[in-house]
Amino acid sequence: MVEALREAASALEQEKETLLEMIQSVQNSQDMRNISDGEREELTITADRLLGRTLTVEVSIEIIRSPQQQKAFKQATQIIDEVSNKVLDDLENGRKHLISLHGACTSEVPAGPIDQKFQSIIIGCAIEDQKKIKRRLETLIRNISNSEKAITLLDHQNQKSVVQELCSKEK
Repeated sequence: MVEALREAASALEQEKETLLEMIQSVQNSQDMRNISDGEREELTITADRLLGRTLTVEVSIEIIRSPQQQKAFKQATQIIDEVSNKVLDDLENGRKHLISLHGACTSEVPAGPIDQKFQSIIIGCAIEDQKKIKRRLETLIRNISNSEKAITLLDHQNQKSVVQELCSKEK
């Protein structure tokens, strides 16, 4: 009964994360640039309202950790935070580093390199923490990929408008 309750709470926690990611995806969507100002404003207000309401939901599952597990969890979180902050300066290398951290969290053979130091830290974490860390890394990697796509689309649009401008000047 208790384990079923913990699993249900964990599922709600994941559902909240997914919902937040979807709302943010809509807010940052390329399609938002292709609609009228009125529609964009309406969608932005609705997305902000949904985001605010979703953030008011608190789901918490207390994880019982030994002192060693607490230390390992703190180290792992700190490493992820540091890499996440570096992503702003260097998107590609940050993404690669996050992928190597994610590779350390998976039992399957990863496509790329594994951060061995991080893997030894993860092994010291509680199982629930290992799952949370892996999900967090997956979300960060997905968000970076979405950002890269948006940047590429904007770059193509800018190039297209520059070409159109040059063509119109030649006429």
